[in-house]
Amino acid sequence: MVANQLYPKKPRPDFGEAAIGMVSTRSFPAIIGTADMMLKAAGVTLVGYEKIGSGYCTAVVRGGISDIRIAVEMGEQAAKEFDQFVSSSIISRPSPNLEMVLPVGSRLAQYVSDRGQSRLTQMAVGLLETRGYPALVGAADAMLKSAEVYLAAYETIGDGLCTAVIRGRVSDVGMAIEAGMHEAERIGELHAVMVIPRPLDELEDTLPLASCWIETPQAIALPIDLKQREQVAVEKPAEEEKQDVQVLPEPEPQPVALPNLEKLVQPEPLDER
Repeated sequence: MVANQLYPKKPRPDFGEAAIGMVSTRSFPAIIGTADMMLKAAGVTLVGYEKIGSGYCTAVVRGGISDIRIAVEMGEQAAKEFDQFVSSSIISRPSPNLEMVLPVGSRLAQYVSDRGQSRLTQMAVGLLETRGYPALVGAADAMLKSAEVYLAAYETIGDGLCTAVIRGRVSDVGMAIEAGMHEAERIGELHAVMVIPRPLDELEDTLPLASCWIETPQAIALPIDLKQREQVAVEKPAEEEKQDVQVLPEPEPQPVALPNLEKLVQPEPLDER
């Protein structure tokens, strides 16, 4: 059985004339939280993110126009609560050629199908963003030491903004984020934090993940076909068979000691009495 049969590739959705919704923030944790809210608010598909530098991130969703309007409204509200909202937009009937400026779909489908299975799936997500790399490393170290969490990856979006992504149980992630916030403020600048207790499957596919957490499926070793082995043995050249047979030397004849036949044939004397 090959690896592709163990974890089949997900087919890329055919959006056709589906509407497009976009919400932009200036923080990576904020865009993850915004995307999570949009997915849970309406029946939309998360196409992916666009990061254009200076901290600007945009979540792109597609679906029916009514669902898109609800998702964008809820996403904009969430981004404003995070105090990171930049802009939002809805395109009800996108032109087919508009796909040229929305390459996130094909990249995301290829990335998800090639990266295999994650060992951190179904765990809560914690994101902590700092301005400056030293503050990120210090916060990540404090989070790992304060609770049983795993550092899944880190993301940079420009303008000095770095985000550490941790996974674990909800209680551990909350405790770790709190410890990381204090350490980030001590070293440098804390920019944003986010905790998602139960990420949806679509959100899982878009989260950054280090290669050490990816489980590459291995092909199963099938038992050896005995009939095939017998066929190979029959087709083996005669010369090789002769080389495999060891001829033992014949033993030399040894003289055999025969008994005295005269003593055996001579009758016993009769008793005269």
